Amino acid sequence: MNWFTPETLESAWFQVLSSFVAVNTLIYGTISLASVLPRLYPTQWFSSRNTRAESRSIYPETLEGNQS
Repeated sequence: MNWFTPETLESAWFQVLSSFVAVNTLIYGTISLASVLPRLYPTQWFSSRNTRAESRSIYPETLEGNQS
């Protein structure tokens, strides 16, 4: 018995089901591809030129991390 008759393939429920399967496959493929690729960190896209030229610390004479 052939389940995929032309009447079945052209029915509304089969088209909805096949559309759902197609979208689900695209989403699953995108998520799988994203999990394989290395992570992207937007902070690395910009240079560090936005840092201050001078320290604005309350202890300007000490280096950062060496506050004693």
